[in-house]
Amino acid sequence: MRELQASTDIEASAERVWQVLTDFDSYPDWNPFIRRIVGTPAPGARLEVRIEPPGRRGMTFRPVVLAAEPERELRWLGRLGMRGLFDGEHVLLIEPVQPARVRFVQRERFTGVLVPLFRSGLAATRAGFEQMNLALKGRAEHGP
Repeated sequence: MRELQASTDIEASAERVWQVLTDFDSYPDWNPFIRRIVGTPAPGARLEVRIEPPGRRGMTFRPVVLAAEPERELRWLGRLGMRGLFDGEHVLLIEPVQPARVRFVQRERFTGVLVPLFRSGLAATRAGFEQMNLALKGRAEHGP
């Protein structure tokens, strides 16, 4: 197992951050890491997600939404091939700090027999998390 995490504080309400996170149509306008999401943020729904880690080839995958708790958490499970090869549980977490301030945490836990082969790409994924977190902060604090 391997876990990546990046977090940032955002001077905006949990409602505002959730609004930005779930406005999938706007991702190409602001998100440098997750370039596209098609689908509905609802448990059991299948999404189509396009990521472009810095310095790496982009990839599109079709995860299943595990949790979608408004103003709190969006979580999905993606797989490369069949179960147990390379699975990633991605979490976008909004933690209220004050009424108009949250801590945004982006985390992914990778499991499967192929995880050791992808170690070099995981560093780029973490850099993508950091880029996205900063872009989300800007979008939530200052608008489109």
